[in-house]
Amino acid sequence: MDVQILTGQQVAEMLQVPPRTLEEWRQTHHGPPWRRVGTHVPYSHTEVLAWFEGLASHALAPAARRRAW
Repeated sequence: MDVQILTGQQVAEMLQVPPRTLEEWRQTHHGPPWRRVGTHVPYSHTEVLAWFEGLASHALAPAARRRAW
């Protein structure tokens, strides 16, 4: 199994948010899944993408309802 591991900086760049936002999401239990390995906080590329895709489906639902009116 080939798992691509990303740093917080890489995830922040991928999601186009400041690294501090990822820190805040971790503290408030929001954001993509992460793990702690010693003092490092790695992310799985696949899990970050899955989390992001899950957001898209929720965000599109209200807009679709507005258009239906």
